[in-house]
Amino acid sequence: MSGNFLTLAQPGVQQLSPYVPGKPVDELARELNLDPANIVKLASNENPLGPSPKVLAAIREELAELTRYPDGNGFALKSLLAQKCGVELNQVTLGNGSNDILELVGRAYLAPGLNAVFSEHAFAVYPIVTQAVGADAKVVPAKEWGHDLPAMLAAIDAQTRVVFIANPNNPTGTWFDAQALSDFLQDVPEHVLVVLDEAYIEYAKGSDLPNGLDFLAAYPNLLVSRTFSKAYGLASLRVGYGLSTAVVADVLNRVRQPFNVNSLALAAACAAVKDAEYLEEGRRLNESGMLQLQEGFRELGLGWIPSKGNFICVDLGQVAAPVFQGLLREGVIVRPTANYGMPNHLRITIGLPAENARFLEALAKVLARG
Repeated sequence: MSGNFLTLAQPGVQQLSPYVPGKPVDELARELNLDPANIVKLASNENPLGPSPKVLAAIREELAELTRYPDGNGFALKSLLAQKCGVELNQVTLGNGSNDILELVGRAYLAPGLNAVFSEHAFAVYPIVTQAVGADAKVVPAKEWGHDLPAMLAAIDAQTRVVFIANPNNPTGTWFDAQALSDFLQDVPEHVLVVLDEAYIEYAKGSDLPNGLDFLAAYPNLLVSRTFSKAYGLASLRVGYGLSTAVVADVLNRVRQPFNVNSLALAAACAAVKDAEYLEEGRRLNESGMLQLQEGFRELGLGWIPSKGNFICVDLGQVAAPVFQGLLREGVIVRPTANYGMPNHLRITIGLPAENARFLEALAKVLARG
């Protein structure tokens, strides 16, 4: 007896498309017979600085212990994070990237008959973790490309268990201020867990964005998720964390896979937490690169969505797919956003000055060809 194993999957899973990451450099080189050394990748919001020397030293020290399982509780990293973030050790949940934290929330709190609320143009993982467990996704139309928090509040019903909000949002880079977050949290029902995704919060300058940690004590239904993949430059090692009440953290740890963060990632993250100089250098590079790209867009007569992340969405005023393909032929990888409901935009990661210049030169060439 044979079966159609697509139709046998949960209905929510059947309706999903697999997450598509930014195209790897080696893949593009093979496809178009290009020299990998001449390819610029500005597609995945990676840190262009490369890893911190302090992180590399910590990894080297850990290599001799590769035959041992990592600390399943991540005590050293949890301790550093608790001290840095002003929480107790039992309020920290470690994840295999912050994606893992989102997945844990879905497994712990969502099920058929329940729903999660999130915004249009929001991170692609929200519908994946929601529909994978058979829950319904309630997608709220965006406002000026960003979260319409009052509308999201109105979408919550008795079956809602989770609301995902991102600040700044990926892929749009949009953000909301402290007052908007406060007003939202005050009115969210107590039975709804609010997941505040702050994957890019380290790029915020001054008081541009609220710090989710400032709201944790007042709202036991709040979880703040963060990552070491972006500003800390550890994307390959996959380590993130969630901060919440001890009760929520305990629930997430019940469904967390054993040893979900490997020993090299734990050692690297511990070193990264202490490396304030690297973080500040990354912020400065990001600010100057953002201005460089905006000026380039201005010269090309293109609009963009203002961003507080380490990326920016440019509005091409036309379907972006042909331009994306043209950029690939020039050896420049960026991120198309049609799957986010943004067919006229491309998302560009802020790179090194030379990488940004290379992208702008390639973009001008592709647009001139029509």
